[in-house]
Amino acid sequence: MSVFPIYRPRRLRANLNIRRLVQETQLSVDDLIYPMFVVHGENTAIEISSMPGCYQYSVDKLVDAAMELASLGIPATILFGIPESKDSHGSEAYAEDGIVQQAVRAIKEAVPDLLVITDVCLCEYTDHGHCGVIENGEVLNDPTLDLLVKESISHAHAGADLIAPSDMMDGRVGAIRYALDEEGYDHIPIMAYSAKYASAFYGPFREAAESAPQFGDRRSYQMDPANVEEALREVALDIEEGVDIVMVKPALAYLDVIHQVKSEFQMPVAAYNVSGEYAMVKAAAQNGWIDEKRVALELLMSIKRAGADMILTYFAKSVVEWLDH
Repeated sequence: MSVFPIYRPRRLRANLNIRRLVQETQLSVDDLIYPMFVVHGENTAIEISSMPGCYQYSVDKLVDAAMELASLGIPATILFGIPESKDSHGSEAYAEDGIVQQAVRAIKEAVPDLLVITDVCLCEYTDHGHCGVIENGEVLNDPTLDLLVKESISHAHAGADLIAPSDMMDGRVGAIRYALDEEGYDHIPIMAYSAKYASAFYGPFREAAESAPQFGDRRSYQMDPANVEEALREVALDIEEGVDIVMVKPALAYLDVIHQVKSEFQMPVAAYNVSGEYAMVKAAAQNGWIDEKRVALELLMSIKRAGADMILTYFAKSVVEWLDH
C-alpha cells in the first residue's frame, strides 16, 4: 500500500492541458488598459529613457498608436497630457483646445470603439508640479475641486468615455459626479484613484509626464504606504460619492490592499502597474538577469489574483503578443 495520501496534487500539474483546465486565475487582453502620453507638435514619438518601449506622442502619432491598440484587441487607453506651457493653476488642463482634449477628439474620430479614459489631475500642467492650487506653500483642497471639475467637463465635451481623477483631493468624486450629471454626462463613469499611495515607484512616470513637484512632496494628499484601514475609508467615501470603478495605485507593493478592497466592497477594482514596477523589470531583463516575459506575466497574474478586475500596465501590448504565443 502506498504511504502517500490518496489525493496527489501533482496529478493536476502533469502537462500543459491539464494545467490549463484547472488554472484558477485567468489573465487576458480584456483585463488591460494601456497608458499613453501626448505632447504638442507633429510627427513626434520620443522614447522615454526610463521606460523603454513607451513614448511621448504628438496627436497624429498617438492616433496611430491607438489604432494599434484596437488592432490588438486592447479595450482601453488612459491619456496623460504634457502641456506646451505651465502656470500656477494648470490652465491647459481644462482648456477646450488643451492637448488631452485634442487627443481625445482625434482618437474618437479615428478609433471610435477604443475606450478613452482621461486622467484628471493638475500636476502635469502646473509650474509647481503639485496636484492642486498652492497658497503659502500648501495645497488647498476645495479651490482645487473647482479646477478638477472644469477639467473633467472639458474632457467630457471632447468625447472622453471615462473620467479618472488621480489627485487625491477630498470630495472630488462627488464634485465631478454632480457636475457631469448637471452637464448631461450622467452616462460617463468615474474611475477614481481611490487608494493612491505616496510611492517611490512613480519616478519614471514623472520623467514621462514632466510632473515632478518643484518643492516638497505629495505626502499631504497621497496616502502613507503603511496604511490599509485608511485605504478602505478612502474607497468607502468614493463609493458614497458615486464612483463606478475604484483604483489602487501602485499595484505590486499593495496586493494586500487590492485584495481587501475587492473583498470588502465587491466593486470593480482597477490596479495600476506603475512606471517604476515596469522599469525595474525592463532594466533587469536588459541586463539578462530575468526572463522579461515570464516575470511580467507572473507579476500581472499576481495583481489579477489579488482581486483586480482590470490592470493599467505599460506591458499591455507585449502581453497580447505573449498570450498569443
